Amino acid sequence: MIAPPPIPIPLSRSARIQTEIVALWQLAWPILVGQLANVGMAVADVSMAGHASAQDLAGVALGSSVWMIVVVTLMGIMMSVNPTVAHYVGAKQFDRVPHVVRQALWKGLGVGVVAVVLANLSVLIFDSMDLEPVVHDVAVRFVQITSVGLPAFACYRVLYGYSASLNQTKPIMAISLVALLLNVVLNWMLIFGNWGLPKLGGVGCAWATMLCLWFNLGGLLWWMQRAPAYRSTWPFDQFEPPHREKMRSLLKLGLPIGVTYFAESSAFSLIALLVAKFGSTQVAAHQIALNFSSLVFMLPLSLGIALLTRVGQALGAGDAQAARFRSGVGVATSVGLAGVSALLMALFNREIAMAYTPDTEVAGVAAGLLLMAALFQVSDAAQVSTSCAIRGYKVTRAPMVIHLTAFWIFSLPLGCALGLAPNWLPWRPAQPMQALGFWIALVVGLTVAAVSLAILLHRVALRPVRLPTVLHA
Repeated sequence: MIAPPPIPIPLSRSARIQTEIVALWQLAWPILVGQLANVGMAVADVSMAGHASAQDLAGVALGSSVWMIVVVTLMGIMMSVNPTVAHYVGAKQFDRVPHVVRQALWKGLGVGVVAVVLANLSVLIFDSMDLEPVVHDVAVRFVQITSVGLPAFACYRVLYGYSASLNQTKPIMAISLVALLLNVVLNWMLIFGNWGLPKLGGVGCAWATMLCLWFNLGGLLWWMQRAPAYRSTWPFDQFEPPHREKMRSLLKLGLPIGVTYFAESSAFSLIALLVAKFGSTQVAAHQIALNFSSLVFMLPLSLGIALLTRVGQALGAGDAQAARFRSGVGVATSVGLAGVSALLMALFNREIAMAYTPDTEVAGVAAGLLLMAALFQVSDAAQVSTSCAIRGYKVTRAPMVIHLTAFWIFSLPLGCALGLAPNWLPWRPAQPMQALGFWIALVVGLTVAAVSLAILLHRVALRPVRLPTVLHA
């Protein structure tokens, strides 16, 4: 007599939470390592250009500020592939994935070419700035040279989203680490003229960055072609021309994310320009606080990207309850870790600042800004994790409106009022608070975004899941 199969025992809520955290972290940690490697490339560019000359450092810093706004916006636009593929994976409709990836690559190619044009037009901003000729030349050439890699970057982000949505995040990590090493070697060769190559100074950073962007695309393609995990959804087994409706659908989903990323990145970048009138100490302190905050931000961002995949797969399977549960656990995990980061940042703010610079005046101002950064850690983690969860539901316009409101209606105007204290304001501080005023405003803006997005996620998560609409949106 054959014994009946055992009846599965339902997991307790605490066990389910623990299981979900483990699943989320397995997806997130390779993304985190990859993100840190990308940040490491920017750090390598700045530090190695600084060893060439002060003018090379200034030119690379200015070029990078414009370049990053373009890159971050492009990254947001291309994120539409993540929830789309994740939904099909959750529904086990793997045969639909290749079509989406092929169309997303066409979209990436087109958007990448537009980004090249816009990036080259953006260098006109340097003509309106009072810059040394050498600094101006390095900044302009940095943007012009790196812009050649933008189509490769856009297509790479398509493959990035495709791979992450298949739960394959380790290839992204591996390629990013190799690209970091390649970037350092190319910088050493091109900035300083080693191995018989011309000594290009800061412009060498641009060539290294551009070549690494093409390497990322080629490296990930090489990995995918050899890995069994991609065989059932391999998108390159046939040629497919652009499909107007699918391209429109992907743009409709991705453009609001791009605008969202632009709103946030441009707000942070504008602060450096607005406080420049108060001298180099304020600018340097702002850059220190921003650099360290950006480094810490990689953790909630990586958890958010993993959460988008987890929520999207649950919705593709038609399991609205699982999607709500994964959203709640993901946001809570991100906020909890941010609380630890905030505490450490507040306790060691002076030590962190002194690690960046021996200048006591700059370090003192930066330490105060790092206290403000500690205050918004929880809000920042909450807003990025909730917005990623919402994108898992393929909702992108409402988060865009929330981010524009938080940064451009609350944060920047309040920052100008506190930081600049213009005379025409009926209420203003007795003295301009300079960089500190802008960072106080960032705390307010990020809190507005976090609360609003949490309310939106609660409402979106209560909607009934209509499987055909989800899959063919």
